[in-house]
Amino acid sequence: MKKQTETIKRRYNRISSVFDVMDRMIRDKWRKELLQQARGKMLEVGVGTGINLKYYPDDVQVTAIDFSPAMLQKARDKAMHLPQSIHLKEMDIEQLAFDDNTFDTVVSTCVFCSVPQPIQGFKEIRRVLKPDGTAIMLEHMRSDNQIVGKVMDLLNPIGLHIVGANINRKTIANIEKSGMNVEKQEFLMSSIMRKLVLSPNKGE
Repeated sequence: MKKQTETIKRRYNRISSVFDVMDRMIRDKWRKELLQQARGKMLEVGVGTGINLKYYPDDVQVTAIDFSPAMLQKARDKAMHLPQSIHLKEMDIEQLAFDDNTFDTVVSTCVFCSVPQPIQGFKEIRRVLKPDGTAIMLEHMRSDNQIVGKVMDLLNPIGLHIVGANINRKTIANIEKSGMNVEKQEFLMSSIMRKLVLSPNKGE
């Protein structure tokens, strides 16, 4: 899996200069509504070029990670012009270098299409969240519609080859396998794009 991670990292390094244009599939309204729910000590996984940074509430303590140094540099450039204190770190979501029960909120926006072992990524989020913490996410995934889902399966190798992103991930099933709970989900683009609220389910 390390080889796969390095391959995806190189692809994201390559597209970092045009990623902001590609990421417009996520509407500003969705970002604002999602990030208004952030509280306390917050971690964003897969910060990318830092498109979300300007939407963070002023009173949260922000740490943000990405495994692509080129993407992270774009995020640093944005962070320099913002009033918040934002700590940016190069890190792999599958191996978070934080203690258990560290964060009140974890945020992701269209990240789990690119994580080689998504269940492991969700397990790490679960681990670093406080027992009463919340993960808030905008994630695209395989359609619940049988025909559309099969088309996404056929097209998936193209996106995977170009940018290392899977368009047919069964993200809800991966969340459940990780031991996290889906507390709320809102369909934003049929069943493909969803707003999710997760709890860590520390009781298991």
